[in-house]
Amino acid sequence: MAEVQVTATEPLRTRIYVDGYNLYYGCLKSTPYKWLDLMTLFERCILPSSAPPESVLLPLSIKFFTAKILEKAARALDSVSSQARYHTALRKLYSERIELIEGYYSLIESKAKLVNPTAPATWPRDCQETLVWKLEEKQSDVNLALQAYHDAITGEVDQVVIVTNDTDIAPALQLIRTYTKVQIGLVVPSRTRQRIPNSELVELAHWVRTHITLEELAKSQLPRVIAGRKPTMKPESWYARPDLLERVVAMALPFTGSRGKAFKWMEDPNPHLGGRTPIELVETDEGAEQVIAYIERYQQHVAGTERPSDEDGHRS
Repeated sequence: MAEVQVTATEPLRTRIYVDGYNLYYGCLKSTPYKWLDLMTLFERCILPSSAPPESVLLPLSIKFFTAKILEKAARALDSVSSQARYHTALRKLYSERIELIEGYYSLIESKAKLVNPTAPATWPRDCQETLVWKLEEKQSDVNLALQAYHDAITGEVDQVVIVTNDTDIAPALQLIRTYTKVQIGLVVPSRTRQRIPNSELVELAHWVRTHITLEELAKSQLPRVIAGRKPTMKPESWYARPDLLERVVAMALPFTGSRGKAFKWMEDPNPHLGGRTPIELVETDEGAEQVIAYIERYQQHVAGTERPSDEDGHRS
């Protein structure tokens, strides 16, 4: 019997192109998972479960398209500094694997038509105008389209994975399909299946991941502190309950001596809390009450072990 020759499948050199704006508003806004480890999410969760098995990430694995928040339009006082910390953390941990490509935000005064509340079907041309602030992210979608097409047409990649639900990227994907043999993966940045994938993008993709689960986001978080000459720390406002976190940290300070040591204590599993970590428990009111009760018991224990002193300060 003739020996059957088995041909090994050629690896698919893969790169991921992330629309940061789409990812944030589709998956991360209003969650405690903004401190997202992009490499872990895609390398350990998304690609193994959705992409062809022969997919192999290139050394430069992810191109992340973003824009710096404008302070005058930021929703929170620490939005600018928190985003800057996150970008610094990615650059520190993944200087060779993740490239941040920045566009910018445009903020201009613009006229807009008001919907007539008494006659909503009134055509815009017949409605009143008002002056509004118009905030737009510029260049990110264009940069993503150009980078993906450039990498495909020059033979740098065998597969592009596009993380967006923005139809503006469709012309670039059509060019990739027409002029190259590069595979296209589409990851829709949504936490549930309720966000309908853009049909035009789906038709152009070879495979589609319709959502990213909360469990995957939770498992793909950066370390709280990124070491360096100047450590980069997760913003406290990015935790699930910053109010509870601050309360517990303040209670722990007298015993730990510093905020850094307080956080270290909170990150360690505690046998008095069922083996759970205090920082995990303070994500809910019920969990925080357990931690607070434990700290209060500890305070009472310490107070009870101190011997009273006389008027001269001598221990009795």
